[in-house]
Amino acid sequence: MSAERDRPERHDPPGGRPDREPHAPRPGVCVACRVGRVNRDGHCEHCGHAQPRPRDHMEQELGPVAAVSDRGLRHHRNEDAFAVAATPLPGGEPATVAVVCDGVSSASRPDEASAAASETARASLTAALAQGADPRRAMHDAILTAGEAVAALAGREEGEGGAAASDHDPRRHRNAPACTLVASVAARGLLVVGWVGDSRAYWVPDDRAARPARLTEDDSWAAQMVAAGLMNEAQAYADPRAHAITGWLGADAYELEPHTATFQPDRPGVVVVCTDGLWNYAESAGDMARIVPPDAAERPLHCARVLVGHALDGGGHDNVTVAVLPFAVATRGARSA
Repeated sequence: MSAERDRPERHDPPGGRPDREPHAPRPGVCVACRVGRVNRDGHCEHCGHAQPRPRDHMEQELGPVAAVSDRGLRHHRNEDAFAVAATPLPGGEPATVAVVCDGVSSASRPDEASAAASETARASLTAALAQGADPRRAMHDAILTAGEAVAALAGREEGEGGAAASDHDPRRHRNAPACTLVASVAARGLLVVGWVGDSRAYWVPDDRAARPARLTEDDSWAAQMVAAGLMNEAQAYADPRAHAITGWLGADAYELEPHTATFQPDRPGVVVVCTDGLWNYAESAGDMARIVPPDAAERPLHCARVLVGHALDGGGHDNVTVAVLPFAVATRGARSA
């Protein structure tokens, strides 16, 4: 069962529902004590309660794709972001897009980084696909464009005296805004995924007798240790350094080379695109498949809510964001590149 936040009950008067909740606070008044005024920092001047932010919990369903993002139970703000889209290709065939980003908490303004990256990648992907671009090339270019958008945030960092940092100012690369990115496109019987960082994409077939799969490989210390043969997976992920990322978007990132992969599943299913706020509670492909509802392809928003609820029930130690992208076209053969 999904964890839910406490909320005031609604009491409708005789004769129907009012335009506003009778007990709702006046604008600018605390939602908790309903007396104190809210200051510019979003806290009540009377009881100190932090007011809900628009990004604390977000949901969107657009055509066949849906996403949910939640602040979690331990963090004071949501530094994740998502963007979803459905667009026709030049021949009229449908294409669906899901982008999920996780702000790097140790960097400045991680919430701005994730928002800029997700929206920029979505816009780039939909524009390129609508013009007939190859989906894998479109994915590669979208990640590069998203990286430029995040890097540009550092140029708008305010320096001493209110001056913006220039491209050559060392402040531009000091603790610059940063985030991870993972995205998936379903078009023309293909699944294309792209990523930088440790946010992931999983394939979960409708036929649960078939094998699910993780479609991405983390840019992380643990993944490097496993790839180098220095540790097995259990040892690497038990190490305190396991989740230190080795790839990200931002002005202080190493030379950006996005990862992309193309798959042609032989049966219908869904792609689960998520931040580590979810996969920390369902790390393997089998674990993820076990918590995905059987009707995920028909009810992607419900599926995303269930998965976010699973993370919250598990402790909600991080922000959690999930996009569910159904793949409805069944074709023979399988391919990855």
